[in-house]
Amino acid sequence: MNTSSENITTIKSKNMSNMKDGLIDFIAGSVGGVALVYVGQPLDTVKVKMQTFPKIYVGMVDCFMKTVRTDGIVKGLYAGTLPSIVANVAENSILFAAYGGCQKIVANIFGVPKVENLSSFENALAGFCAAFFSTLTLCPTELIKCRLQAMREVQSYNKTGGTNVKYVGPWKLTRQIIKESGISGLYRGLTSTIVREMPGYFFFFGAYELTRELLAKPEQNRDEIGWQRTMVAGAVGGTVLWIVIFPADVVKSRIQAQNLKTPAMALMKDIVKTEGVSALYSGLKPTLIRTIPATATLFVTYEYTKKLMHRIVD
Repeated sequence: MNTSSENITTIKSKNMSNMKDGLIDFIAGSVGGVALVYVGQPLDTVKVKMQTFPKIYVGMVDCFMKTVRTDGIVKGLYAGTLPSIVANVAENSILFAAYGGCQKIVANIFGVPKVENLSSFENALAGFCAAFFSTLTLCPTELIKCRLQAMREVQSYNKTGGTNVKYVGPWKLTRQIIKESGISGLYRGLTSTIVREMPGYFFFFGAYELTRELLAKPEQNRDEIGWQRTMVAGAVGGTVLWIVIFPADVVKSRIQAQNLKTPAMALMKDIVKTEGVSALYSGLKPTLIRTIPATATLFVTYEYTKKLMHRIVD
């Protein structure tokens, strides 16, 4: 009887610990997502414009300067900031919470006693699985963000609104999409988002954990490398992520910003046929320039928020 009571107590204690860890990952991911947006939003706007309408802009600097001249910093470079924050908080909170949970599942499958002992490949598998859950929350908010960022170009392309851009806020735009297409309209580009996210986060977390491992001194574990090396590892993870997923991201941006109904693979083939392979990498330069400080900020914010919360709770 005592043994049975002890087992029940142990299970309850383990469940509470898992819930606590999941909540801490969720909150730390949310804080990291907000930090990422404010650091990277201007160049993310440039990226989306160049991906969606590559023939309008000569390059990154041209796109940046034209956006500032025509719409200013707030309405131009920081267009879609609110949905970006919602998207990144939703994505990163669920991503990191799911990542922590998937790490524990992977550890059980591979017979690893502690999550801290997972190899970089095993962490990459956990990231691959976690990305599926974050995609379901990311797709609608990413769609709103892309539409807001490319609003001027879309109206010019469709010859609507004349010379004046009819700005629509995120909530009004959301209501319009639901009215026209129903809830399913918010998930336009879901397939291309999944294709982008799951393999992307395999390399994202794999590169991040491997870099942390390589940067650790012989007597250190990955969690003890300090904030500077954590930022370097985050920057490496983000760079690898975007190099791998960029063609899928171009397709996703066009589907979402232009409200296309073309299947992702058919659109990718059409882009290659009519514009060349280079079109699938239009906007890569501002993305990589943005990614280095943005993902470095994301990971250092996430890791140190997580450590602070564990100190408070434990």
